[in-house]
Amino acid sequence: MISTLSSWILSIAGIVLLSVIIELILPNGAMNKYIKSIFGFIIMLVILTPIPKLLNQNIDISSFFQSDTIKVDKDYLEQINFDKLCSIQNDIEQDISTYGYKNVKVYISSDIFDNSFTIKSVTIDLTKLVITENAEHTNIVKIKQHITSIIKQHLDIGEDEIYYEE
Repeated sequence: MISTLSSWILSIAGIVLLSVIIELILPNGAMNKYIKSIFGFIIMLVILTPIPKLLNQNIDISSFFQSDTIKVDKDYLEQINFDKLCSIQNDIEQDISTYGYKNVKVYISSDIFDNSFTIKSVTIDLTKLVITENAEHTNIVKIKQHITSIIKQHLDIGEDEIYYEE
């Protein structure tokens, strides 16, 4: 390895020395430009000659990257998922209140510690429900159906995963 490296450096030094000598001997003119460009090309070839030898070796690229260098920050992920959960809950509660149903609390069950944010179930607390004048329904069964349709507009969740507390 060291002998290969030293011979490569000697080749570069020799070709550079040869190009300097020839440049000093040649007069200035059009031919000098062509000779300089040819020697520049030859120097580049000499510098690049060890690359095919390196590429033929079995280099394990995975040794450059350790598997423990990329880690998921669990605290950050938990906070992002918690913020998303709170935002969805607030949006649903505000949407329900615009239809005339006040004091409705929405609780979404989800695993905020998981990489993928999936909603398991939704619980609607109707114990403090106040029905205002602009409410579409006064019958509790129709109110539940209306709230279920509002939730389904916000979330991709089945009706069997929506629970009500009265």
